[in-house]
Amino acid sequence: MRNLKGLIAVSLLFVALPSKAALNIFACEPEWASLSEEIGGDKVKVYSATTAKQDVHRIQARPSLIAKMRRADLVVCTGAELEAGWLPLLLQRASNRKVQPSQPGYFMAAEQVERLDIPEVLDRSMGDVHAGGNPHIHLDPHRMQKIAQLLAERLIEIDTDNGEFYKTRLNNFEQRWQAAIERWQTEATPLKGLAVVTHHKDWRYLLGWLGLEEVATLEPKPGLPPSASHLARLKTKMATQKAAMILRTAYQEARPSEWLSNKTGIPAVQLPYTVGGSKTAKDLFGLFDETLELMLKATQK
Repeated sequence: MRNLKGLIAVSLLFVALPSKAALNIFACEPEWASLSEEIGGDKVKVYSATTAKQDVHRIQARPSLIAKMRRADLVVCTGAELEAGWLPLLLQRASNRKVQPSQPGYFMAAEQVERLDIPEVLDRSMGDVHAGGNPHIHLDPHRMQKIAQLLAERLIEIDTDNGEFYKTRLNNFEQRWQAAIERWQTEATPLKGLAVVTHHKDWRYLLGWLGLEEVATLEPKPGLPPSASHLARLKTKMATQKAAMILRTAYQEARPSEWLSNKTGIPAVQLPYTVGGSKTAKDLFGLFDETLELMLKATQK
């Protein structure tokens, strides 16, 4: 009886001990939220500050975001000045020492890989050009794979008790991701060499990976809305330099691409751009599946 009481007491003690709380991750964009969940599994609790329907250049540092930042153990964002208008303010007002620049809890994905379009000279007349290069790195699956490896290392550094768990998750993700890359590249063979028009420079890495050529943008300069005069010039240009499709994101105004499409016969295609940009793009795998499917359909019109 005495032994039974002792066992009951020990059992109650273990029940009473609180389990280790999940690591709080503040992701600036849906793609990093999805990647964090792939690597972190049930050891992390992920919050995405933005959605695929929002232009992340133009986000307000709302009190709700400050509160989430204050509780974060790790901040995962794009960097390269993409969130320059709101992330520094969130970090300042949250006063969370764990996630400040130079701390382990501060992870900028663009800093982990080589970036394209780094300007040699910066001038206001060039439009909204990022000094750190084009930040839309998540649409290159090879860069995403490298970022996944380094994000796993950061999670292990912050949460050493679950290090083996994160390694296993990373290994599983990499196997599935590499197989998907090989499949995507085979499926995308018909796209290689095609010319496209884009709304903004969102697609630089995707086009580079697939071997497509950007021949024009709807924006006269990066960040400037498409003007009637610029669209008219594009209409004239497309009469002699045909393109396969006109690409835009879920958060960009549809009218400019639809107008040019109606005038030229070039299909206007809205791609998901990031996780949540369509019903099918529920995770990173779905994002690339849907993107390639829509682009291939456009070439058959």
